Amino acid sequence: MSADTMSVPGAHGLSLNLHVWSHEGVPFLLLHGFGNEGHVFDDLAPLLAPHYRTLALDLRGHGDSDRDPELRYHHDAVADDIEAVRDALGIGRFVLLGHSFGGRAAMRFAGRHPERLAGLVIVDAGPDLDARGVLRIRLDAERADPSFGSLGEVERALARAYPLAKPELLARMARHGTRLRDDGRYERKTDPRFGTAQGRMSPSELVSRMSAESQALWSDLARVICPALVVRGAASDILSADTAERMAEEVLQKGSLAVIPRAGHSVMIDNPEGFADAITAFALADA
Repeated sequence: MSADTMSVPGAHGLSLNLHVWSHEGVPFLLLHGFGNEGHVFDDLAPLLAPHYRTLALDLRGHGDSDRDPELRYHHDAVADDIEAVRDALGIGRFVLLGHSFGGRAAMRFAGRHPERLAGLVIVDAGPDLDARGVLRIRLDAERADPSFGSLGEVERALARAYPLAKPELLARMARHGTRLRDDGRYERKTDPRFGTAQGRMSPSELVSRMSAESQALWSDLARVICPALVVRGAASDILSADTAERMAEEVLQKGSLAVIPRAGHSVMIDNPEGFADAITAFALADA
């Protein structure tokens, strides 16, 4: 099953790209993480589509959504985008899933509007982040090649970044995650300026901001009243086991935890079958 696409208004006058697998049922909105786009859910979405109105958003600065000229690449801005998309589509209560950067945006939206969610899934993201993984992602982004001579080159670069991923999945990511330039080379669709705002901060400013964000997101989780699932890759270097357990067992009112084997931070890429099993078990429990 393939998705249709449509443009929807986001916040701040941006136009966002939305992937639509089905039009009936309670909406289930999927948010990817940094550097990916909506097609990262191509293995999961068809399993949800018979039961939910299944949608995946290209986040601002990713995929075929607009880049933000003001560089408002923060989970608060993405939470604003979720609200704008919800209003544009006339959505009532819905299920929200977010991975990594998208997961932190999902937490922020959930804290603002707990009454609007029928379910929440947070995939390898938390109020507190493991410094090892944050540094790895930052270094990978700094070292990323700006362009490629062929899709084969893109696939080889992705294979280094996602060593557990199957070749056919890497080929799909290369095809959907890059665009062909006028000079015949391929470039990533993700806005290369994504981390620019944080890069301008001094170390003390960055630590202060991260501490404030952590406290705010823990408070957001405590306001969630719907059933919630925390998904962690067993080998994740972003979401620690202690943080995941605290989220699911102590803070979320109706929380549960799924640990996916043979997966690091990019759970749906490393082990798509295990990821899909966990999500469908949660999503279809009361369907």
